[in-house]
Amino acid sequence: MNYVKNQLTAMRSNLLKEIEGINPELMDVQPEGFNNTIHWHIGHVLTAAEKFLLNSSSNLPESYSQLFGYGSKPANWTGDVPSVEVLKQQLHEQLDRLLEIPEERLTEKTAQPFNGMETVGEFINFVVLHETNHIGQIHAMKLFIQSKN
Repeated sequence: MNYVKNQLTAMRSNLLKEIEGINPELMDVQPEGFNNTIHWHIGHVLTAAEKFLLNSSSNLPESYSQLFGYGSKPANWTGDVPSVEVLKQQLHEQLDRLLEIPEERLTEKTAQPFNGMETVGEFINFVVLHETNHIGQIHAMKLFIQSKN
């Protein structure tokens, strides 16, 4: 279980380091050739981890699925959109909840299999890979935006 907790911690730390120090004005820039913004990516990884691993609708507002779920985009945002600062705080809080997943749950079957994944452990692997992919997208976007400014 230490391996799993180390992966989750490293993943989230890498995300937070990647977004640290980005000018807030750049968080909502959608560069040509990219589908979303850095702001969206931050909300998306938060929402995905919550959905796939914590199955809790009480920890995040209901609107997050519409704002940051699969297929969503900032161009369609309406209503109250959480700030990047709020999302960063929620990422920290969520990591604490992720680290509380007990080892015996790793082999537990989930209620809704997805893409061949059935157990909590498989979903943890997916979330780590998914978030790492989005960290790469954020990194590329950050470099691209900063090169234009």
